[in-house]
Amino acid sequence: MKFQRWALAAACVSAVWCGSAAADVKLPKIFGDHMVLQQKTDAAVWGWADPDEEVTVTFGDAKSTTKAGADGKWHTTIKTPEASKEPRELVVKGKNEIKLTDVLVGEVWICSGQSNMEWPVSASANAQEEIQKGDHPLIRQIKVAHNPAEKPVEDINGEWLICSPKTVGGFTAVGYFFGRELQKELDVPVGLINTSWGGTLCEAWTSKEALETDEDFKPILDRSKEFKPGNPNQAAVLYNGMVSPIIPFAIRGAIWYQGESNAGRAAQYGKLFPTMIADWRKRFGQGDFPFLFVQIAPWPYGNMDERVLPELWEAQLKTLNVPNTGMAVIHDIGDLNDIHPRNKQDVGKRLALWALAKTYSKSGLVHSGPLYKSMQVDGDKIVLSFDHVGGGLVAKGDKLTHFEIAGEDKKLVPAEAKIEGDKIIVSSPEVKQPVAVRFAWKKLAEPNLFNKEGLPASPFRTDDWPQLTKDAK
Repeated sequence: MKFQRWALAAACVSAVWCGSAAADVKLPKIFGDHMVLQQKTDAAVWGWADPDEEVTVTFGDAKSTTKAGADGKWHTTIKTPEASKEPRELVVKGKNEIKLTDVLVGEVWICSGQSNMEWPVSASANAQEEIQKGDHPLIRQIKVAHNPAEKPVEDINGEWLICSPKTVGGFTAVGYFFGRELQKELDVPVGLINTSWGGTLCEAWTSKEALETDEDFKPILDRSKEFKPGNPNQAAVLYNGMVSPIIPFAIRGAIWYQGESNAGRAAQYGKLFPTMIADWRKRFGQGDFPFLFVQIAPWPYGNMDERVLPELWEAQLKTLNVPNTGMAVIHDIGDLNDIHPRNKQDVGKRLALWALAKTYSKSGLVHSGPLYKSMQVDGDKIVLSFDHVGGGLVAKGDKLTHFEIAGEDKKLVPAEAKIEGDKIIVSSPEVKQPVAVRFAWKKLAEPNLFNKEGLPASPFRTDDWPQLTKDAK
C-alpha cells in the first residue's frame, strides 16, 4: 500500500500538473537541502514547469536560464567551482522559487549493488563505536528508495542526510567507510548516492536496451517478459526505478558490491557486468567515469560445485580489462559462516585506495594486491609473475597455500609454492611436465598470498580449460 501511494505521487510528478500546483517549477528529489554537487564540472540540473516557462538556476556566481519544453520538462547545466566546505544555496526560479540550502561542492560517488553494499553501519563490525565517531558533517548520503519499475521513471524517493551519530547508522557501510577515507585524504565534502538492494541480480540494474544487444542475454529477457510488480529480480527493473531517475546527475564515479546473486552464471556475468558498466557510462554521459568494485568473498553457496564461485571471481577479475575500473579483493576478511562479512571498514578502505591512486593521482600508494600477470615453464616447475607486487610478495603463515598444478592430463594436484624475489615458483613431485597452475580455485579458499602492504592476491588460473558455468541461463 505504501508503494502504491508513492507510485501514484511519482506519476503525478512526472505528469507535472498536479491540480493547482501546475504552474510551480519542480525539481526531482535527487536535488535537496544538504546535497553535494560534483566539483569543477558542468553539473546538470533539471525538472518540470509549465510548457515554455522560463527557468533560471543560480548557484553562487554561476547562472543559467532555459525554457521548459512542450512536455513541461526543462534541463540546463551550471558550472561548479572547486570543492568547498562553505554551505551555499541553489536557487531555481520560474513562476515560483525553490531555494535549496546547505549545498556543498565536493566529490560525488554512486554506491550500488546488493546486500553487501546496502548493509548499514549499524550492523557492521564495531557498530556502536563507529556510530559514536560518526560526526562527519562534510559527508552526506541520499538513500534511493526501493522501486522496481517496468519502465524508466522520472523521480526517486529519498533525502540528503548529513553524516552524524544520529544518521550514520543507516548509511551504506562500504560507501561510508569509502567516503570517510576520501574525505580524510582529500579534505573535501563527499556525497554518497546509495542506490542498492539486497539479493538483486546484475541484470536488474542494466537497461533493457543494453540487454538486447547480446544474444546471450536472451534468457534473461525471456524470464522478464511479464512484469511482476514489487519483484526486484527482473531485467532492467532497478535500472528503471533506481538508476534512470538520477541520470544525468553529475558524479565522479561509482562503487559496486554485487555478484552473489549471479553466482553459478559466471560465463554470462563475464559479459553482463561489463555491459552494465558501459550502459551506465553511456547514459550518464560523463565519459568513462571510474567504476570500482568488490570481488565477492568466499562462502559455501549450498551444494554449488567448489569451482563455480572461482569462475565468478575470474569474471570479476577480467572486468579489470575494462578501462578505468578497479577491484578490491577481500578473501582475507570474509566470513565462511556468513554471506555478509561484518568488516566493511577494510572493504571501503581498499576501494578508496583505488580511487586515491587512480582517480585522484595520489602518489606512493600501493592500491591493489598481487594480480597474476604471466607464467613460464621451467623444467618441472612453473614460474609465476605478478603485477602490483608493491614492496614484495609475502606469505602470511609458514608457507603459501591454495596452489595447484597440473600436466597435460589436466589433473590438478596440491602444489608447493615458494616466493623468490617478485616471482612464485610452483611444483609438485606428482607432475613432471606441468602446464598450468591454479590459485585459490575453491569456493571456501582463504589464501595467504599478499604484498607487503597487506593487500591480498586475487584467485586466478593460468589455463583456459572449459568452465563449469559455460551455459548462460
